[in-house]
Amino acid sequence: MAHPLSGANLATLRSVFTDAGPADDKGAALAIWAAAYARWPSTALERQFVRLPAPDRDGPPLFVLGHWRSGTTHLYNLLAAGGWGYVPPIEVGLPHDARGLARLLRPMLERQLPETRWIDRIPVTPTAPQEDEIGIANMSPLSFYHGIYFPRHFDRLIDRGLFFDGCGPHDIAAWQSDLRVFLAKIAAGQNRRLAIKNPVYTARPAMLRAMFPGAKFIHIHRNPVDVFLSMRNFYARLLEVMALQHVPDDLDIDGTILRVYDRMMNTFSAQTEDWAEPDLVELPYAELDAAPMDALARIYDTLELPGFAAAAPAFEGHLAAVKSFEKNRFATDPLVARKLADAWGRWFTHFGYPLPSVEPEGAKAQREAQA
Repeated sequence: MAHPLSGANLATLRSVFTDAGPADDKGAALAIWAAAYARWPSTALERQFVRLPAPDRDGPPLFVLGHWRSGTTHLYNLLAAGGWGYVPPIEVGLPHDARGLARLLRPMLERQLPETRWIDRIPVTPTAPQEDEIGIANMSPLSFYHGIYFPRHFDRLIDRGLFFDGCGPHDIAAWQSDLRVFLAKIAAGQNRRLAIKNPVYTARPAMLRAMFPGAKFIHIHRNPVDVFLSMRNFYARLLEVMALQHVPDDLDIDGTILRVYDRMMNTFSAQTEDWAEPDLVELPYAELDAAPMDALARIYDTLELPGFAAAAPAFEGHLAAVKSFEKNRFATDPLVARKLADAWGRWFTHFGYPLPSVEPEGAKAQREAQA
């Protein structure tokens, strides 16, 4: 289980390795295939005999949307502490075996969890809420993570996994079926209304709304400067530990970040243009960071969600527990400021953030010459 793709089934592995392989890390690839073959009887039995409830049996899901590094994890952890159903780590790692083999192996698997997430210092415990995308990557060839696993096809697989580029109706219908099955397995194990956090879903709110009538949506956004700088670290760390192929020397991470953010925000804005309360609430990360209880109260009030008073002590307890957590901090520079002002200027304005300060062309050279 060293690599996240070790939880995939044989059909998914055949699809992604045929499309994007071979792997340069032969040892990791062999372990991934061996794990799938070893689990095949369990996977087949669970698919054939385990009966699952509807994923929205306990009520339409609450979806936490927002570009990566915008505060989605902090908000999701709070909601889970307050009693919402959530996606646990073991189910993410073994989605095909979540109701059978994973339950039997849970004590052993929990001992193997990393102490913290790879991209930051957020603890990973057996009850730490997770986004579902790694689980979906183990069930479907349509996932953002396949671009990270197979970086020779980075942009193509990123765009297919985020925006369904090049996918036909059958591909999309199969992804929707996989999502329903995954969420049904989560619902079966918790008997609570689900909250689901996945930045990928920021690019498909209309589809989720059609799949789950009555679903509620929170969109959290953050100063784009902080998002950009943190995304550089995000990709660097994930490619370092997850890539099964050598990362191309000419991989333009900055270009991918700039392009994906702009397209994701365009898509989200277009699809939610006519949405109103109580279906959607927009939340600046700074508001959640500065006054979390007020932000949570506004979420519950805007979306007409019951139970805030009952959940408030649990929210406060979680906030007290993470009070000393130190966020990653990254320095910016004039070149980054110019990139962001040029590429994302409209989004700074749209979300109410000040444009980054941009030096005139040649100012740096002039300062150096004067020194």
